[in-house]
Amino acid sequence: MDLPEPPLFTGQFAVNGATRLYGTIGDPIRQLRMTGIMPQVFAAVGANAAWLPFEGAAPLLPLMLDALGKMRNLGGFTVTIPHKTAILPLLGRVTRRAQAAGSVNLVKREADGTLAGDMADGAGFVAGLEAQGHRVRGASVWLVGLGGAGGAIAAALCEAKVGRLLVTELKADRAEAGLDRLSRFYPDVPVAGIAAEHPPKGIHYAINATPLGLRPGDPLSFDPMTLDADAVIAEVIMSPVETPLLQRARTHGRRIHHGRHMLDHQIPMYLDWFGIDSKGVDVVRLVRSIA
Repeated sequence: MDLPEPPLFTGQFAVNGATRLYGTIGDPIRQLRMTGIMPQVFAAVGANAAWLPFEGAAPLLPLMLDALGKMRNLGGFTVTIPHKTAILPLLGRVTRRAQAAGSVNLVKREADGTLAGDMADGAGFVAGLEAQGHRVRGASVWLVGLGGAGGAIAAALCEAKVGRLLVTELKADRAEAGLDRLSRFYPDVPVAGIAAEHPPKGIHYAINATPLGLRPGDPLSFDPMTLDADAVIAEVIMSPVETPLLQRARTHGRRIHHGRHMLDHQIPMYLDWFGIDSKGVDVVRLVRSIA
């Protein structure tokens, strides 16, 4: 006997009341804030949707993508460690900024089953900076780390037309690949690699985009006291809220910028990418109100 077709989905509501599925792919996923944040966001914007954790190690990634791409009630998912870079060549379509970043953190399932990828880490970081009153266009920036988040931030800074971008990355192959991508996609932005032991002068923003600070006892990625006194010291790490880098900068009177701003300002981008209408809802304010 033939089984009936599953319900079709249009916009943010599912026909016949079925629920649209979203989630995060990563390994591990126990540190995720999204599973706590997104159900409240969906409720606020009136979306019939659920947010799930999809945990799988690197060898499982192609299998997971194949299965998810066949799920007609899948809306999309975000991507976290360790898959942001590895997933890029496995997708059917990726945006220009994801190509420039060399990584993906946002995927949607299109009507024909194609999985399309984008990168919102960098755009969220830049939006968070500007929302705190920090002008990016024309600024001189030192970025430490060119991994998944660092590559995305570098691309977004170039897209925002910074005046100068200096990059420090200890892995030579990653540094070479990242600088090559930036020069190809943003030839009009001055970008150069520098050694960590020679902190630059005349910097408006110094950004830690490495994992240093996640674990107790981690060394600082750089010493903020070697920079000009008016430089803003910024983090991508969200937990702990104030890393040793930010603590050192703050206790010595330096301006700091917390990592959580990057995620707060990405959530509206997620909704837009997934085609979920959030008009009339201050999504950033809502996300900030969630612990």
